[in-house]
Amino acid sequence: MAVVDYGAGNVYSVRRALEKAGAAVVLTADPTELRRTDGVVFPGQGSAKAAMDLLNASGLADALREHARADKPLLGVCLGMQLFFGANEEGPSHGLDLLPGRVALMRGERRVPHMGWNDLAFSKPSPLLDNIPDGAYAYWAHSYQVLPEDRSDVVAVSEYGGEVVGVVGRGNLLGTQFHPEKSGETGLRMYENFVRLLG
Repeated sequence: MAVVDYGAGNVYSVRRALEKAGAAVVLTADPTELRRTDGVVFPGQGSAKAAMDLLNASGLADALREHARADKPLLGVCLGMQLFFGANEEGPSHGLDLLPGRVALMRGERRVPHMGWNDLAFSKPSPLLDNIPDGAYAYWAHSYQVLPEDRSDVVAVSEYGGEVVGVVGRGNLLGTQFHPEKSGETGLRMYENFVRLLG
C-alpha cells in the first residue's frame, strides 16, 4: 500500500496508523511507484490550490486518476477527499474530477475552521464503516466542505451548524473529511477496513 507524500499531508501519522492496522506501507511521491501499488491513501491538509499545483507538476494527479480508473482502492483523507471533486472555492482551484460535485467554504453561523470531535450519522452501508457503530465520533479540522452532486455518493454526515458530509464512497473510491489517524479506535477500525479491501 502507498501513502501519497506530496508535501501537503501529515503522512507519518497516517503511515503509523496504517501499519498498526496491519499494512505494509510505502510513502511515495513517484507516479510510477503509485501506478504499481494495489491500494493508495491520499491524505492532505492546507491549501487546495497549492496541493493541486504540486500534484499536476509531479504527474501524481494523472497517476491518481489512473489508479481510480483501474478500480483499485483509493482513500482520500481531509483535503485528499476534497480533491476527489471538481471546482473548489479555495484558490479558487480545480480537483481531480473523480466524483461529481464541488468544494465550498463553510458558511453561516458556524465557527470556521471546524475543529474537534463530532459524531457521524450513516447514510448507507460502506465497507469502510464495518464494525463501527452509527453515531461514532471522529476528529475534524477543516474550513471547506464537499457538496456532492450525487447524493448516493454520501456515506455518512455530521451536524455542525448544518449538514457536513463526513464520508463519501463510490466503488473503489472512499473518502473521509475527518482524520481517521486522529480519531482513536474508530479511525483505526476504518484503516483496518480499508486494508482488508486489498485482500
